[in-house]
Amino acid sequence: MQLQGKKVLFLGDSITEGVGASSSGTCYVAQVAERSGAVCRNYGISGTRIARQTHPSEPASFDLDFCMRVDGMEPDADVVVVFGGTNDYGHGDAPFGVPSDRTPDTFYGALHTLYTALICRYPQSKIVILTPLHRCGEEISAEKRPGVELRPLKQYVEAIRETAEYYALPVLDLFAISGLQPNVPVIRERYLPDGLHPNDAGHEKLAELIVRFLQQL
Repeated sequence: MQLQGKKVLFLGDSITEGVGASSSGTCYVAQVAERSGAVCRNYGISGTRIARQTHPSEPASFDLDFCMRVDGMEPDADVVVVFGGTNDYGHGDAPFGVPSDRTPDTFYGALHTLYTALICRYPQSKIVILTPLHRCGEEISAEKRPGVELRPLKQYVEAIRETAEYYALPVLDLFAISGLQPNVPVIRERYLPDGLHPNDAGHEKLAELIVRFLQQL
């Protein structure tokens, strides 16, 4: 795909919003625009999750789940990129669910709800899914939450891959191929100093991977 002049919408969480970058201009979304010539719109909100939560969060903005934000995005786009799931693992309380779920109240169900909503809103657009990055402490959730079944981040990644495949949506599997694994000390120091959010160098690496992937579609 030739990206010059194309409109690309990014729906995401803190990494998309630009947390970890030194400025809005070094966030991966801005770097995608600079590298490709695409017109990029950033719909990242820090702390947000794909699934709807069982209990209210503090701050309340964390509960602006991906599903409820689709209708607030611009109605036209050439490409829509979805990058989330790490907060569902990290501090969400929605049940994980099963692949047959179709409501936003479980993680599996929210994936189906989100992808269906995006396909209906943007039927002629490319909808692209990014899996979460690796993070420190990914084997079990870092925060103990009463009544929540804790699962490793990898299971959230697998659910994203599986559901995207059901809808035949292309997946850039950052969990598998990004090279960003903060449990390796040199990688953490160079790219993800807090163990989760990329710094400028990490955002640059993300932008490079995303542009290359979109150009191949």
